[in-house]
Amino acid sequence: MKCYESTATIGASPDEVWTVLGDAAAWSSWDSGVTGVEGRVALGEKVTIRSAAAPGRAFPVKVTTVEAPHRMEFTGGMPLGLFRGVRTYTLTPDGDGTVVRMREEYTGPLLGLIWRSMPDLQPSFDQFVAGLKRRVESGA
Repeated sequence: MKCYESTATIGASPDEVWTVLGDAAAWSSWDSGVTGVEGRVALGEKVTIRSAAAPGRAFPVKVTTVEAPHRMEFTGGMPLGLFRGVRTYTLTPDGDGTVVRMREEYTGPLLGLIWRSMPDLQPSFDQFVAGLKRRVESGA
């Protein structure tokens, strides 16, 4: 297994953070690393994410978990489990704020081959949670 992870503490309730995080179509307005999102965040729905980290590529995922306002999970990959990515967003109350954790785990027999061809996604993970923090705390 390989993974990327980023966290931030946001000065707002999990409900306030969830409202922004759950509106995936608006992600590109506050995260310059996301160039577009098609689809809606609802259990069983398909969402396609476009990222500046991989220009010209689209990442189709399925929304596999929605537990508002605490957890959301997207799953994507290749047939037969040859390569699989599971991205989890976790919101945990922390005093007057919320700790947001974004983690993506990769598994499967083709992981080694695919991992070598993937760009380093850590900067985009860090940028996403920082953008989410700015957006929520700005109250915009």
